[in-house]
Amino acid sequence: MITREALPSEIPIIHSLARKIWIDHYPAIISMEQIEYMLEMMYSEVALQKQLSEGHRFFILEEEKKDVGYLSFSHQGDGNYFLHKLYIDTKQHRKGFGNFFFDDVFNRLENLKTIRLTVNRKNLKAINYYFKKEFTIEEVKDFDIGNGFVMNDFVMLYKK
Repeated sequence: MITREALPSEIPIIHSLARKIWIDHYPAIISMEQIEYMLEMMYSEVALQKQLSEGHRFFILEEEKKDVGYLSFSHQGDGNYFLHKLYIDTKQHRKGFGNFFFDDVFNRLENLKTIRLTVNRKNLKAINYYFKKEFTIEEVKDFDIGNGFVMNDFVMLYKK
């Protein structure tokens, strides 16, 4: 497995991975209408470029010369980080890729104190993964994302 920081020219790779992973994973959790809306809102190439320009760092996980996952985070100051995205191709789940990817990226950071993230309250697979990574639920929060859609999330926290 290889982790690489994504170049701006690799935004189409992240866009493509997002579409594939979200279409495979989220229909059991949210409607296809919400999936399409969120993919456009957060994963269009324009939206991804904007996130990159706002300081998000993107990483791609490669296995046997094939891109199988992506991750992004932003630095919130003083050793605090926000994990925006961590997704692995659903066909590659349960192979240790998520653990390798998460650890490889976050072990590189100096002075890591906390990592926060949001996760859909019905996404039990992800929630259990984060519990295993020693995250705790900090709060329950609903986010109005527009177009009549709401994200019903947990805010989770990891403290080093």
